[in-house]
Amino acid sequence: MNKNNKTKTVEYGKYGYIFILPFFIAFLVFQFYPLIYTFWTSMWQEVKTGRSSSEMVFGFGNYAQYVFGDSNEVFVAIRTTIVLWLLNFIPQILLSLLLAAWFTDAHNKLKGQGAYKVIMYMPNIITAATIAVLFYNLFDIHGSITAVMKSFGWITGETSMLMSGYASLFIIAFIQFWMWYGNTMIVLIAGIMGISPSLYEAAMVDGASSRQQFFRITLPLLKPILQFTLVTSAIGGLQMYDIPQLFNGGGPDISQGGQMVRSTETIVMLIKKYVSAGPQQNYGRAAAYSVVLFIITLAISMVFYKLTSEKKQSR
Repeated sequence: MNKNNKTKTVEYGKYGYIFILPFFIAFLVFQFYPLIYTFWTSMWQEVKTGRSSSEMVFGFGNYAQYVFGDSNEVFVAIRTTIVLWLLNFIPQILLSLLLAAWFTDAHNKLKGQGAYKVIMYMPNIITAATIAVLFYNLFDIHGSITAVMKSFGWITGETSMLMSGYASLFIIAFIQFWMWYGNTMIVLIAGIMGISPSLYEAAMVDGASSRQQFFRITLPLLKPILQFTLVTSAIGGLQMYDIPQLFNGGGPDISQGGQMVRSTETIVMLIKKYVSAGPQQNYGRAAAYSVVLFIITLAISMVFYKLTSEKKQSR
């Protein structure tokens, strides 16, 4: 027997790299490269050198003129985006936590839980375009909700809630909340179901109430799932576009500080305005706004990540 013959071993680790390779290729092509290109585009500003001529200048001109300049449209759009996100996310996470704790509580012998979960998740299945058009028709001048409000004397004349900027904000926030609270509830229920039942059994033996179990066991052990929910909500909420655009196109226009602004125009809607074909098309300006949105989203996500991270105990 030849001693020099070595036993052949299969290196299973390389197959793992092969399986994850498509993800990294797709990430580099469709996400990383567009991100870098957006930063690069934001550094080029088109400067007019004559009546019909212009040249591209490299620098921070787009940021100086459009972000930190006299125009405050980007700050109005960012404020509107954050307000819309907060108005829908705060009640969404509170209600989702309440429902998740209720459905997973061992003391509650609720029948038909599956049906309740499906009904609550149902709005998330409906397309955003359908829901936006539905609510627009409900609150339009000739809508059914407007007709009911007129019958009670809450609205008079040929008006509707769509003509009020604050009312439109609350309606859009409610649509977002109604669409996503069921999805958040399902995610939180999955997280709670992953907690060992022996912890709750030990707590019940010690006489802990349901409230004490929730705050002492469920919430601390649910931090990783809450971290995922908070970060993904921040990313998705700050990129809000479809509902405000399809509901009333970012309107109505309201006067603020002597300047007309779009009351429900989000930052993504503002970006799209400057990448669409037309006289306002300005890729450098849109890219600069995209970079600002990226920085804000990253900052908020890092805050949530820090707040929900487990504290490591020093030895």
